[in-house]
Amino acid sequence: MTRTAEAPVRIALVGLGWAATSIWLPRLRRHPGYTVTAVVDPAPGAPALLAAEGIDAPLFTDVGRLPPELADLAVVAVPNHLHATVAARLLRRGTAVFLEKPVCLSTEEARQLAAAEQAGGAVLLAGSAARFRADVTLLRETVEKVGRIRHVDLEWVRACGVPDAGGWFTSSSLAGGGALLDLGWHLLDTLTSLLGPTDFGQVVGTVSSDFVNRGSARAAWRRDEPVRNAGAGDVEDTARGFLITDEGVSVALRASWASHVATDVTRIRVEGSDGSAALECTFGFSPNRVAGSTVTHTRDGITTGLPVPAEEIGAEYVRQLDALPGLLADPALRGQAVEDAARTIGVIERVYGSARQAHAAQALVPTLGRQP
Repeated sequence: MTRTAEAPVRIALVGLGWAATSIWLPRLRRHPGYTVTAVVDPAPGAPALLAAEGIDAPLFTDVGRLPPELADLAVVAVPNHLHATVAARLLRRGTAVFLEKPVCLSTEEARQLAAAEQAGGAVLLAGSAARFRADVTLLRETVEKVGRIRHVDLEWVRACGVPDAGGWFTSSSLAGGGALLDLGWHLLDTLTSLLGPTDFGQVVGTVSSDFVNRGSARAAWRRDEPVRNAGAGDVEDTARGFLITDEGVSVALRASWASHVATDVTRIRVEGSDGSAALECTFGFSPNRVAGSTVTHTRDGITTGLPVPAEEIGAEYVRQLDALPGLLADPALRGQAVEDAARTIGVIERVYGSARQAHAAQALVPTLGRQP
């Protein structure tokens, strides 16, 4: 069966975890451009979950059993350590894939995805919702007025937001890393949307884990199951990095699942030769957020606030779904997501490497960023 331009995109949803059931499934069901035609999840509770959601689609326990003709696109939302493996299997079979971040946990996994994409002739598309936010779009337009970019501050700091404490999300062997891979991936992707594809000549960083095993720092709003292995988390809850591009632009990066602040906040500030532009908001779904978004432009001592379009929490994901059919049909995009992912994970690996070197005497840090 070949999909016509007018027909909805047929989706195979792979994985029924939090990201799938809280982010993608509700929006896919409401969007007129999509229909869920298959689901893949080996969990014993998957049939009951689909019945509760009113999803009448065949359920498979493994992507190898998914008939390629059932779907135009597989939305892969499985635990981090399975991202590249599952996506590569689908790509080699000729099934296009939309892969949740982090796209990969190592540069080697990026190479595997590139080979699979080429072998199967299908395209890999990556989850990068932050760049579809209205306030990020306004910031990007404002950055065009600041002249030559000299420095960028990127910060996403949660008050209490450690996900799935004691579960796979805080296990280095299953998640690949902590806040840097989770929140930091979004920040680095936003940086790419502002600067374009960028290589970094210098990368240093440090990590810490003061909150990861505190029950009080848990992201209760995610509705994760109760802590199963309290004290077992071995990833960082905070990462800080300082990067310098090959063009001499400096970038200060901070990603924190938890902190001493009262409100979850995301700040992005771009300094240029002719002025600066700044965004303050809260990325993600946490209800502990700043009120609205502010975008400002500063030049010659005068700061001007810009009108930011109001939008619902999560509107960026709907906007990304709006764009996906066009991206799916563009053969020129084959290889781009993998290239971007390789660049992003390369930076993350270097931050972890710098942190290991700086904290070699500590027992925790050598496990951070360990490749599964």
